[in-house]
Amino acid sequence: MRITLEDIQSEQKKLAEMISAFEKQETFPINIQVPQLDDDEKFVGAVISADGSRRHCLILLPGNKEYSTWLGAMAWAQSIGGELPDRVESALLFATMKHEFGNGYYWTRDQHADYDTYAWLQGFGFGFQQDSNKGNEWNARAIRRVIIQ
Repeated sequence: MRITLEDIQSEQKKLAEMISAFEKQETFPINIQVPQLDDDEKFVGAVISADGSRRHCLILLPGNKEYSTWLGAMAWAQSIGGELPDRVESALLFATMKHEFGNGYYWTRDQHADYDTYAWLQGFGFGFQQDSNKGNEWNARAIRRVIIQ
């Protein structure tokens, strides 16, 4: 098949029209009301996945659990009415609430996919995420989620 300049220009025109139509699209509005906060809770933001499967507000609970194993951190978070954040939520916490954390590592609720004795940590010094043996002791913070209707 031979490609001509006219073929290229025609395809370029189609692409320009698609880009123009895309830029004119209106995004659907999402109205988020800040949920009712209890004493010392902090509104972090919203987690909204592209496919719509995750739509919730994230609330940081007061308190800090120092030097705990992963199971201990999970139990502590549950005992105060929350749970550990997942890796996405932990990245959001780093991006928006770094001042609420020390520079160390904090447990997430996410276990390692390949090693059942490991779970993920969020670093609040430089923002790294890494895995660690669940028996090691790291810090923990708890969150709660409020579903966006």
